[in-house]
Amino acid sequence: MDRFFTVDICGRKTDLPIMKLPSGIGICFFNLHGNQSLTEHCGAELAKRIKDCDIVITAESKGLQLAHVVARELGQTYYAVCRKSKKLYMQDGLQTSVQSITTGEIQTLYLSKHDADLLKGKRVAVVDDVVSTGGSLKGIEEIVRLAGGEVVQKAFVLAEGDAAKRSDVLYLASIPIIGE
Repeated sequence: MDRFFTVDICGRKTDLPIMKLPSGIGICFFNLHGNQSLTEHCGAELAKRIKDCDIVITAESKGLQLAHVVARELGQTYYAVCRKSKKLYMQDGLQTSVQSITTGEIQTLYLSKHDADLLKGKRVAVVDDVVSTGGSLKGIEEIVRLAGGEVVQKAFVLAEGDAAKRSDVLYLASIPIIGE
């Protein structure tokens, strides 16, 4: 990786490696795993912008630590997590299928009964690292609906490509898709 895209996330500049997907397009790879300082910065900035929600939900895996920070900043004890594999404790939960730009394949999202119960009758903020085609977001929205919650905000650190034109999402900065 010798090419990078520099993005300014609310005053913090970060160099993102440009990675080529099997489809041939390039993405600016954003990874919060292991980067405590960047995760804290992004989570605090998102929390400042999220209004009127009772609980946060995210999809594993890169959204986990981000949702943790946002929930803490909002004073929420719990947050819900959509998993990409069905764990033993999830036999009585919910599921839906999605397709995202990074995987290129159909994936199933799973929500435990515990987390589904947390969402029932609640105003929910979807929090994740990047929104692109909206496939994963659509799956999370369906899980929230199935659980009896209402998505009131969709908040992301980065909006990729045309996602930056969406009026229904909140994001801190935008990044391009390379080679479209």
